[in-house]
Amino acid sequence: MNTATTGRIFAYCRVSTIEQDTENQILAIRSRGYDVQPHRVISETVSGSTPAMQRKAFRTLVDHKLEAGDTLVALKLDRLGRDNIDIQKTIEMLTERGVHVVSLDLPVQNLSSAEGKLMLQMFSAFAEFERNRIRERTQEGLARARAEGKRLGRPEATATTAKVKQCREQGLSQSKTATALGLGIATVKRHWNK
Repeated sequence: MNTATTGRIFAYCRVSTIEQDTENQILAIRSRGYDVQPHRVISETVSGSTPAMQRKAFRTLVDHKLEAGDTLVALKLDRLGRDNIDIQKTIEMLTERGVHVVSLDLPVQNLSSAEGKLMLQMFSAFAEFERNRIRERTQEGLARARAEGKRLGRPEATATTAKVKQCREQGLSQSKTATALGLGIATVKRHWNK
């Protein structure tokens, strides 16, 4: 850990889906020697494809909490932006405000040093390359599945259809079926005559 900083330490943790949580990120940051107070851990669930300053919790952190001399710690570089350009802009903006930025997946702690900037550019480029490769592999897999005649998309909700039909057979209207099953009216209409 870089002990040269004198300000407060904040941690920014992000996950993409509500099925995930940020607890492992927080534990990893603390295990690396960053004593982050619970009220200075900023966590949010937002897609990694959303630019950093369009993320509600991150923007609040930058606009209302971070001050010159503070340190912002993230477990991985990709938490700080959507892509290489966004990460570069975010770190540059924070550095200009006097905030020390640390990404624990980089061997160089000070991202405003010459070595830090070089490391940042390299890791950002690798991260973006990997995201592009994942996207390409996904598209290749979808094309292969289509060529094999496989049905793509969400599976049929046969249980929902059965429940909607049962309510219809009992004489319930579509709106009463929606209420009874806790479904939206559009979902009930979609399954009504299947």
